[in-house]
Amino acid sequence: MKRIVTSFLLTLFLLGLVLPASAQQSSSFKLARIKYRGAGDWYNDPSSLKNLAEFARQQVPIAINPEYDDVAIGSSDLFEYPFAFLTGHGSISINQTEAANLREYLNNGGFLYIDDDYGLDKHFRDVIKQVYPDEELIEIPFDHPIYHQVYDFPEGLPKVHEHDGKPPRGFGLLRNGRLVLFYTYESNLADGWANPEVHNDPAAIRQKALQMGTNILVYALTSGR
Repeated sequence: MKRIVTSFLLTLFLLGLVLPASAQQSSSFKLARIKYRGAGDWYNDPSSLKNLAEFARQQVPIAINPEYDDVAIGSSDLFEYPFAFLTGHGSISINQTEAANLREYLNNGGFLYIDDDYGLDKHFRDVIKQVYPDEELIEIPFDHPIYHQVYDFPEGLPKVHEHDGKPPRGFGLLRNGRLVLFYTYESNLADGWANPEVHNDPAAIRQKALQMGTNILVYALTSGR
């Protein structure tokens, strides 16, 4: 059976804690941005994931390549990546084969982070029902390690964009006690990761978004393995 984060990849992460930057480059791994069918713009804000990776490896000595790959949700290539990111504003359409592929990815060590860029919520929840018909997204409590992994967020997610003016909320899905996906709603962290001129967010807001993103990334790569 396929495993996403093998002991080899975990070793790469741990080596990043002790190796100099020149050595880390030769053993770094990539993140995946999810491509999907439908009316959603999965490709928006292309600078976001790269900026997060660069920030994270500056703050935590982590062997990660900032040049991510775009990977289709139904592709077997997905299993090569320990962390996958999905965002957009509109609808997502997946078939049974794609749902099964994502389910196997999550069940076998993969981690999916989803950021609602406004308008994604209903469509994403429908997708999760296809992937896990008998599971429900749960709200992640503020004392969960994902909010304290590197930086402390005792009140949960930072508010980056207003959207509908509701409080930001983080949801997740656990399999055998492991958080396999994390979904941010009414927060829009990824917009805060984008280049400053894209959304003109204040520097303090961007910093909080990048810090919370680093928490998510480090949690995904080290927890429950």
